[in-house]
Amino acid sequence: MLLFEDTALFDEGRSRFEDFRLPGADLRLWERFFSKTESDSYFNVLKVGSPWQQRERKMYDKVVLDPRLTAYYGGPNGHEWTAPLLAIKSKVEEKCGLGFNRVLLNYYRDGKDSVAWHSDTLPADGKHHPIASVTFGETRVFKVRHKTDKNIPQLDVPLTHGSLLLMGDTMQEYYEHHVPKTSRSIGGRINLTFRISDTGEKVY
Repeated sequence: MLLFEDTALFDEGRSRFEDFRLPGADLRLWERFFSKTESDSYFNVLKVGSPWQQRERKMYDKVVLDPRLTAYYGGPNGHEWTAPLLAIKSKVEEKCGLGFNRVLLNYYRDGKDSVAWHSDTLPADGKHHPIASVTFGETRVFKVRHKTDKNIPQLDVPLTHGSLLLMGDTMQEYYEHHVPKTSRSIGGRINLTFRISDTGEKVY
């Protein structure tokens, strides 16, 4: 089920809130959560200033490169928070009523970059928490499907420049998500997923 037929509509900067009311999980979307000026600035700052890496993963009997670049902040194994990331985090936390202590940045350089169907792994404290996802750059479709109940329609949600998506704590248990490749000639997209790794740890 494609929720928004004309994705260009949202690139014009119109605000929109959507509560998807998924069975067993919370999924909410704020279009244009960041203004176009803010979004343009953050995209450029993060694209140039982030310590991007292309990670390897094992696929069957060979090792392949992830089809996107990543950067990880927070905690003992992450990079130090930067001023722009802290400013983004503060605004997201105020809207969501949550405190996040990690953020994973994904840079989709063009339409060939993607992420396969998956659910996020359990964080350090062994239980799932809400995840807030911010998009800067090109619109990409975020697909969501239930892991076992095929009667629940798949969602195809275009995530646009400056949008905020909030996934509740049961999303990873019951649903999986995917950002597919596209044959369209498009520019880059930077996605920030703010996370809670350990509720006993200090939130910056």
